[in-house]
Amino acid sequence: MSAEASGSSGGNVVTVSASSSGHVGEEKAGRSLAGSKYVKLNVGGTLHYTTVQTLTKEDSLLRSICDGSTEVTIDYEGWVVLDRCGRHFSLVLNFLRDGTVPLPESTRELEEVLKEAQYYRLQGLVQHCLTTLQKRRDVCRGCHIPMITSAKEEQRMIATCRKPVVKLQNNRGNNKYSYTSNSDDNLLKNIELFDKLGLRFNGRVLFIKDVLGDEICCWSFYGEGRKIAEVCCTSIVYATEKKQTKVEFPEARIFEETLNILIYENGRGSGSGGMALLESGGVSSPGVGQAEEEGAGVGGGDRRVRRIHVRRHIMHDERGHGQQTVYKD
Repeated sequence: MSAEASGSSGGNVVTVSASSSGHVGEEKAGRSLAGSKYVKLNVGGTLHYTTVQTLTKEDSLLRSICDGSTEVTIDYEGWVVLDRCGRHFSLVLNFLRDGTVPLPESTRELEEVLKEAQYYRLQGLVQHCLTTLQKRRDVCRGCHIPMITSAKEEQRMIATCRKPVVKLQNNRGNNKYSYTSNSDDNLLKNIELFDKLGLRFNGRVLFIKDVLGDEICCWSFYGEGRKIAEVCCTSIVYATEKKQTKVEFPEARIFEETLNILIYENGRGSGSGGMALLESGGVSSPGVGQAEEEGAGVGGGDRRVRRIHVRRHIMHDERGHGQQTVYKD
């Protein structure tokens, strides 16, 4: 007596015969499956229906199963049984079909896919997993941001670092007043920009975060161990009888100052040309902010720190009353 596995009317499927005594069970099959068009796979209890053409696209364990060079177990219903976890087998099949496949966001799941790819000897998928894992590890290293816990630690870190340094001082605890309506959003935008810049200039600039300082939101830029520029994002707004704290997001200016300090990368800012460029204020963006320069004679030269604040302006309430913005210096 024979039992034939169900399949598509468009082609043949793998079949298996039961014993003559009428008992239907499993058998070890070493014969080629190349004569069949479709293959039914039971991978750890997960059922998949695919074609021999898909399984033989790459030189792998699955191809050797199809050409008969690797022995495989087929159950009484015609399912080829693979003793592996079937959680990621759909991804394996999609890689064979398309030549590429989106990988899981979770590092743990990605490592599981790598194990399956190695088992099935799919070198293309193995390399895809290894490359993605390496990129993610590089990003994680770029996300490591030192947190300042004391002024002495900050001075030591900046003085000994051979890279340019960007510091974001973010301390909501210093606020004595309520925030304006957009301040919370702008504060979050400043933090997000800090993270993005940290990834973009990973390895070229040291990014540090200070949550114990006096400012609510302030950017500082250092080169060769000294402060080059500062962008203060907070101001005090007089709204009728009540004072409010306003946080701005001068994205263009922050990005510009980050690019400016790259001239100090690998000691390139020590030349007179680099100093002249930076101390002249670089390329200013009209209408973005106002800059102050604070002189500090160091080593016989006139080195200045650019302090940039958001442009002073007048706010109006619904009744048309002016609200003067006063900046915290």
